[in-house]
Amino acid sequence: MNDVRKLLGRVAEDAGQPVISTEVVYARAARVRRRRRVAVSAAAVCAVAAGAFVVPGLSAGQEQAPRTSSVAAPGKLAGDSGRARKLTALLPEDVGSVKEVPLAAIIKHVPPGQVETKLYGPLDGQYAVRRDGGVGYLVVGLMDAEKVEKKLGDGPRETNLCKVQPGEPHRTDCVREELPDGRVLTVWSDSMDYGDGTPQWGPELVARLVLKDGGQLTVRDSTGFEADTALGPLLKTPPLTRAQLRTLTLSPELLPAK
Repeated sequence: MNDVRKLLGRVAEDAGQPVISTEVVYARAARVRRRRRVAVSAAAVCAVAAGAFVVPGLSAGQEQAPRTSSVAAPGKLAGDSGRARKLTALLPEDVGSVKEVPLAAIIKHVPPGQVETKLYGPLDGQYAVRRDGGVGYLVVGLMDAEKVEKKLGDGPRETNLCKVQPGEPHRTDCVREELPDGRVLTVWSDSMDYGDGTPQWGPELVARLVLKDGGQLTVRDSTGFEADTALGPLLKTPPLTRAQLRTLTLSPELLPAK
């Protein structure tokens, strides 16, 4: 798995027991996709034979009937932290409805009271974006330099994320930008087509801002995920365009006040 997943693993690592981490979710990522590819073939055969076999949610662009779920509504899960309102103020007006949600509770039914995530940045969190009948996600995560070293180790590593290292997945449409103040912003596309896992995440854009002190801010701009607990179908495109994601990641409001 690439280091972005390692960075985002902290989203739920402090969430109590049972706990889910983004890294665990990604570590299993293609098992559901493989099963669904088999299901597509089965659906075609059964549809011809009986005309009554339906497999919803097999692609990002497919229209789906509303899913049923035992998970509470996102607003009830998230409470009213005020972060969603502050984040919405930084987003385009047509982005959709934004709610802060604990992915651990949604994906693995962890009781909301046990979802306790240590936040480093003022707007760190997981946000569901509902638009045009689908649900995507914005995940904002800041790590200070000490946390980065703990996660990635203090050995030498490639600082240009667009130069893929052995064992890492290819980052498509990767653009690295050295900013005048010494920070480095990298934005790329991720198909999320990885090893076994559930839920199955849809394509996303990722932005990482490396700070001058060694800290890192990462923002995932995801089309959503497919699972029995999904809040809705995948969005056809990520909540934000590449340019909008860049603007959000560079917003000073995402960093602690100096």
